[in-house]
Amino acid sequence: MSDRSIPLSTVKKDDVLLEHKINPVAVRIRLIAIRLALFAVLLALWEAGVRYKLIDSFFTSQPSMIFQRLYEWAVGGQLVQHVPITILEAFLGFVIGTAVGGIVGFIFGWFEKVADLLDPFIIAIYSLPKVALAPLFILWFGIGIETKIILTATIVFFLVFYNTYAGVRDVSRELVDIVRLMGAGTLQVLWRVVLPSAMTVIFVGLRVSVPYALIGAVVGEMMASNRGIGFLLTNSTGQFDTAGAFAALVLLVIISTFLNGMIVALEKYLLRWKKTQR
Repeated sequence: MSDRSIPLSTVKKDDVLLEHKINPVAVRIRLIAIRLALFAVLLALWEAGVRYKLIDSFFTSQPSMIFQRLYEWAVGGQLVQHVPITILEAFLGFVIGTAVGGIVGFIFGWFEKVADLLDPFIIAIYSLPKVALAPLFILWFGIGIETKIILTATIVFFLVFYNTYAGVRDVSRELVDIVRLMGAGTLQVLWRVVLPSAMTVIFVGLRVSVPYALIGAVVGEMMASNRGIGFLLTNSTGQFDTAGAFAALVLLVIISTFLNGMIVALEKYLLRWKKTQR
């Protein structure tokens, strides 16, 4: 076949793909630079809008005041006192909720009769807003860190449970039957077929659960606590300190981004086998 028979569009597409394969780091750096520039522009517009009286600072504060409040909290020791508490509550609640939700979801997905029997009860409990359980948990477990961990674990449980359940149920039964015909036992089927096939959907639930883990911890702190980022947020709004409220939100965004990055890194590591199939 001569070179004239190769479509021009295919050549251009191959050139673009080759460029990305040759310079993946440069492409990544360029993308990060564009994002940072866009973020800087937004902050500059916000700051300018407040300084030129186009935006009321009482309701929106301004970036310079927010960064100043974060600096004051860092120097004054508030960050060291409150941030680790929220991280610990969110992390432990996330781990417990993920472990229990993953196991229960896997069982329900594999044993269809169990799922059919208990499905109405699970749906009924899932339909209940989990934040509404906070006062009850405070009544049962007090106002200590245990309440925030349990509330966070409850919220994360249902998110991970449903994604794990859906992922396991979506596994091809024909593939399972073929592997069994080849002599694989139940544990081998679960470990070699079902778990890898459902892993993508499970990680979707994990990524969604990260911000909800922080929600559980912060809501518990806002309702009954004198420590944590939720307390900083409530205390700031109670004093009409808009900069402090936004500073607390910035802390939550940073923590959520960091935790989500850890989940993405874990997903890439555990699902690295997928790249070899492309």
